[in-house]
Amino acid sequence: RARDYEVDLATTGERAMELAAAHRPDAVILDLGLPGMSGLDVIRALRHWTDVPIVVLSARDGEHDKIAALDAGADDYVAKPFGMGELLARVRAALRRAVPHDESAVVVTPDLTIDLAARRITLASGAEAKLTPTEWHVVEVLVRNAGKLVSGRQLLQQVWGPQYSDETNYLRVHMAHIRRKLEATPSAPVHFITDSGIGYRFEL
Repeated sequence: RARDYEVDLATTGERAMELAAAHRPDAVILDLGLPGMSGLDVIRALRHWTDVPIVVLSARDGEHDKIAALDAGADDYVAKPFGMGELLARVRAALRRAVPHDESAVVVTPDLTIDLAARRITLASGAEAKLTPTEWHVVEVLVRNAGKLVSGRQLLQQVWGPQYSDETNYLRVHMAHIRRKLEATPSAPVHFITDSGIGYRFEL
């Protein structure tokens, strides 16, 4: 605040997620040692719906911790103790590298409201759809690529991992479950579309 930044302070990972969704910060400074939801889980959850620069500020200075945070999606890592000048310089550098673009944590269709930050889907009836973690991950990948064809191989690799890139039966089963839960008429889907033999699309 002394350097004219507007600051939201969260003492838990869960509160950090709420503030990030509500206020859409330009950057996140994150400690890994949080009560409740861990710092690594916060990074992964943010990366489901935003490319906001994340600078980790942590007393954990081991190489393993740094690699884990960077692999999870952090942009930089500052170990404690640190100089305030260095931290601010790293924040400025992260902000310079950030590519501004419009992104929404909430996607609304006539039938569904999909809140990517809260990981919640509300049907037109007002009921909340209950998805398994894997179903949610499939939906999330498609929604983040709305209107674009996502190949079956790409979906399998992102959701299950590279070793599952040929397991097309996994996708067929999970897409059938997703349509039963989210489509008004599962046999004639309007949002989760199959391009036969190629992949899937999410349409608003």
